[in-house]
Amino acid sequence: MNRTYSLSYLTAPDCAPPDLAHLAADLGYAYFGLRVRPAAKNGPYWPLLEDASLLASTVAAIKAAGTKVLDVEILWLTPDFDPSAHVPMLEVCATVGARSILVGGADPDVGRQTASFAAICAAARPFGLAMDLEFMPWTSVPDVATAARIVAAVDQSNGGLLVDALHFMRSGASLEAIRALPRNWFHYAQICDGPAEPPPTIEGMIHAARFDRQLPGDGDVPLRELFDAMPGDIPVSVEVASAKIIAEIGHREWARRALGASRRVLEGSDA
Repeated sequence: MNRTYSLSYLTAPDCAPPDLAHLAADLGYAYFGLRVRPAAKNGPYWPLLEDASLLASTVAAIKAAGTKVLDVEILWLTPDFDPSAHVPMLEVCATVGARSILVGGADPDVGRQTASFAAICAAARPFGLAMDLEFMPWTSVPDVATAARIVAAVDQSNGGLLVDALHFMRSGASLEAIRALPRNWFHYAQICDGPAEPPPTIEGMIHAARFDRQLPGDGDVPLRELFDAMPGDIPVSVEVASAKIIAEIGHREWARRALGASRRVLEGSDA
């Protein structure tokens, strides 16, 4: 099976968006991802919402390189969530031609969080954007069951569920649970690898997810089985964060290795 791949922000976090568009094209990725809001307080991101010149140069690079934006991150469902405050982000996503926005849970009130997800799905629909709720063990959407309940309750055509291979293993999800999900909930999925034994603390799990993942095939995630449990035609986001190795060999070589490893695992090929 021939799959399409996206170069995730975390695989080349120091690569500015215009350069990322060209890097993805040079290495054989069909898509790339952007981070326009921080994943954590004071965390890094690219200021496409604030910097009009950076946005314009990114759009120009996308056209020149022939790549497309798969996903934009990250939108948190917080207790004070107001969908109108996120319209500028939706507009920027539409401007760069993104397909999906990555959504994270940060509200302990289940009913309110579900209502917030419904509201942002409705707000994003006119922009042609899918909203993909990612389960992460340290968030208020810690597992696939919680994410599935929210997406099912919202029941909107652009609402989806995002599977990250590392979070799949860390949250204790089963392949059966993934197979049971509606096919139309999957807009893309994230590939990486890691050891079966998780870090002993939440802080350690967060650090590993953001800075210390392994190439597909080097860890213990049953990647071939996991991706066979999802639709075969969805794009695969190659999200292999590794601050130490990137510092040693550079983001271009790391992104090249990450794509090759992903193809070996999922296709048995380096093509």
